[in-house]
Amino acid sequence: MNIAILSTNKNLYSTKRLVEAGEDRGHNMTVLNHTKCYVVMEPGKPEIYYKDRPVENIDAVIPRIGASVTFYGSSIIRQFEMRKTFSTLSSLGLVRSRDKLRATQILARHNVGFPKTAFAKYPSDVDYLIKQVGGAPLIVKLLEGTQGLGVVLAETRKAAKSVIEAFYGLSANIIVQEFISEANGCDVRALVVDNKVVASYKRIGKEGDFRSNLHRGGSGEKIRLSKIEKDAAVKAAQALGLKIAGVDLLQSNRGPLILEVNSSPGLGGVEQYTGVDVADKIIAYIEKNINKPLKQKDKVGA
Repeated sequence: MNIAILSTNKNLYSTKRLVEAGEDRGHNMTVLNHTKCYVVMEPGKPEIYYKDRPVENIDAVIPRIGASVTFYGSSIIRQFEMRKTFSTLSSLGLVRSRDKLRATQILARHNVGFPKTAFAKYPSDVDYLIKQVGGAPLIVKLLEGTQGLGVVLAETRKAAKSVIEAFYGLSANIIVQEFISEANGCDVRALVVDNKVVASYKRIGKEGDFRSNLHRGGSGEKIRLSKIEKDAAVKAAQALGLKIAGVDLLQSNRGPLILEVNSSPGLGGVEQYTGVDVADKIIAYIEKNINKPLKQKDKVGA
């Protein structure tokens, strides 16, 4: 098969691993910078170009879309969908997962557990927001934040009110969530591929930081999830329409609580801490859905 990875940087760990895994399984792999692709539309003729060349003979795409180009990336995925090209990530799934408020509303509709969350537009609602999530300490999150950026722990009611009002003063969109103290600054990343948790590890925040993101200096260790935790991760991915997802959850006294569902999860941490070849499982998932013999001499137009 000819498989294209939509990535802005061919040297990123996840991109390189997917190329290696695909080639090891006998496929022709290419990396397309989706920000340099453009679409041309005529009735019944959805075209995709990379610079001045048409993108042709691609059997499947693996989107690795950064948060800063979600809108453009989703439009490129949608064009591939219009061409009936198999994609490991749908344009709808990407958009749903990147909007924290929309994702939380969808999880609520599907009865998936997550920390109690509140959202409002006006500063006059601050006191009600704080009360609704159980008071301080609480978490304030920017809706467009990633990798732990834009996430603030307010330890007192006074601090919470100041932080929320400051964000409102900047016209920033935020959500307010209850703080799960028993998690002790740790969360779990579960990698879901094709409705199954294929790997999981615990992320541990560095001393003095409640955020456990590896990008914020956290560390990790392999963990075995319970059936309830696995089911919660799979249910969250399914609710957002994701076949491949990195589901972040907290181990709380009332069961697993979903923090976030990532549609383009990095492979570095999970492969490092678990030893599981997640990239290989992603390629196998594509093979299962395409079931098309390799054309050795196919040339990918890009």
